[in-house]
Amino acid sequence: MTLLSPADRIARGNAIAAEVTGVALPTPATPYEESWRDFIFAEVWSRPGLDRRARFLIAMAGAALANGSADHIDRYVRGALTSGELSLVELREAALHLAVYGGWTKGAELEAAVTRVAAALGLTAAECPPIQAGAWDPQVRSEEGAQEFINVMTFPGAPPASPYLEAIPNFVFGEMWCRPGLDQRARRWITLVGVCESGAEVPIKTHVHAAMASGNCQPDEMQEFVLQYGTQAGWPKASVVQGAVFEMTKKIAAGLPWNG
Repeated sequence: MTLLSPADRIARGNAIAAEVTGVALPTPATPYEESWRDFIFAEVWSRPGLDRRARFLIAMAGAALANGSADHIDRYVRGALTSGELSLVELREAALHLAVYGGWTKGAELEAAVTRVAAALGLTAAECPPIQAGAWDPQVRSEEGAQEFINVMTFPGAPPASPYLEAIPNFVFGEMWCRPGLDQRARRWITLVGVCESGAEVPIKTHVHAAMASGNCQPDEMQEFVLQYGTQAGWPKASVVQGAVFEMTKKIAAGLPWNG
């Protein structure tokens, strides 16, 4: 059995950390600091099963929702921008999307980080289209949102029998999911982090199933998602998600709906 070299892992962790955060990693002085270099960067971010763009989205959303320090969120934002994995427009859209699935106060954490880093990098303000540029027919928006729900979730939504249920086809799917600044696969990762943080069984299962049923995410990528998410949310929360991924992967393979 070939033994792994600590020196190789340290070098790999330092190199990947610099790429991911946009700055050189300080020499760690504690076991906790070493774990960032030797595990999170050297062993998680280096894995080939999930592209770096997806990992950035998961990490930023996870850090914001887990009450991570502003410094941690800023590092991911800086790395995403300087590496070219995400644009400023995409990050502005990511903050809006995160607000829906994690709450507007959590979306504010990512929004503030994007503002800070963009200013530090001297970037020109992102030109994002307004949420609604002109007048609209509420009924048409609701109908279009209901269809977008099917496109995203792969099954029809519930009837709009309450103000909350009305908002789902009206704003969430009638406006936000349709916005051009961020592709559906990218939105999917942010959504998954949000629903997984909620701990709510039905949203977790439906969104995990839809991620694969839609073709946005492959089963192997969902396994990588659990690990990447776990580095932000912690192992207990990730264990719940892992169970849902195992279950929904079997249903996808059998051609079954999430509750079939």
